[in-house]
Amino acid sequence: MESPPSSSPDSAHDELADLVRRFMESIAGFSARLPFLTDHQSPHSIATVVILAVSIAFAWKFLKAPTYRPRRQRQQPPDQFPALSDVTSHSRTMVQGPEAFSSAGDSRVQDVVDDFFQPVKLTVRQLVRQKFCEGHKVTCCLLGVVLEETNPDDLQQNVTVRSSVLEVLLEMTKCCDLYLMERILDDESGERVISALNDAGIFTSGGFVSDKVLFCSTENGHVSFVRQLEPDWHIDTNFEIVSQLARFIKYQLHISLTRPDRSASNVFNSTCLEGFIGVPIIANCTSFPAVVFQAHASGFSA
Repeated sequence: MESPPSSSPDSAHDELADLVRRFMESIAGFSARLPFLTDHQSPHSIATVVILAVSIAFAWKFLKAPTYRPRRQRQQPPDQFPALSDVTSHSRTMVQGPEAFSSAGDSRVQDVVDDFFQPVKLTVRQLVRQKFCEGHKVTCCLLGVVLEETNPDDLQQNVTVRSSVLEVLLEMTKCCDLYLMERILDDESGERVISALNDAGIFTSGGFVSDKVLFCSTENGHVSFVRQLEPDWHIDTNFEIVSQLARFIKYQLHISLTRPDRSASNVFNSTCLEGFIGVPIIANCTSFPAVVFQAHASGFSA
């Protein structure tokens, strides 16, 4: 009995080259979701990719190694002939055997690749570090990003910390040199904001202090704060401020529900901070209750 035909060397090399090519394409598309940053120009990152490719190649060689061995059939006496149906079934099995083995081997290789590239669910801390990088300075406005209110006039009545952004903000205080700032109309509005942030636990996590919450009375003062701090990232809802700072700040995030066109190559757009980070908004809304402060004639209270 003849052994099943084996693949030619050229065909095996083509399959290996195709597998490595698919692997490299998957690496390029998957790198954005990795729990670490990959620099394609860094020798260390290139070496890591090469090692992974070589590992896949060895796995491919191992899985493609032939394991089919035909069993030696016992000779039947001359006077005993198998039935016609048995002969037909045996012939069909011999013809389909190598093909079935090849398809099973390809399936096992594909399973290895699929298992390796299964989506990795990152934590909020990993997502924040992936976007802003640990240790980088970040400045962020309060209205419309951290607070539900969108106008300085609203702060004279209510101060509401957005529940969906709270977990992201807490992680940013741990991973980044964060500064919060906003334009206010009176000192009482600033006190309400500080109290709301304190009640939300912002000052009890990551060493964040109230001195890093800055208030001003004009938009020019807002721009001046950002330029003096020289952050790596600035987050704002005011398109005019973002446009003025585009020449001076390395990266900016413009928060707007209308999703306007990017004003500059270093300006990113998103409807909310947590959406830009990649945190599921619905899950966070159920995890953290909104912190609301309401003003009264004699002051304010929670």
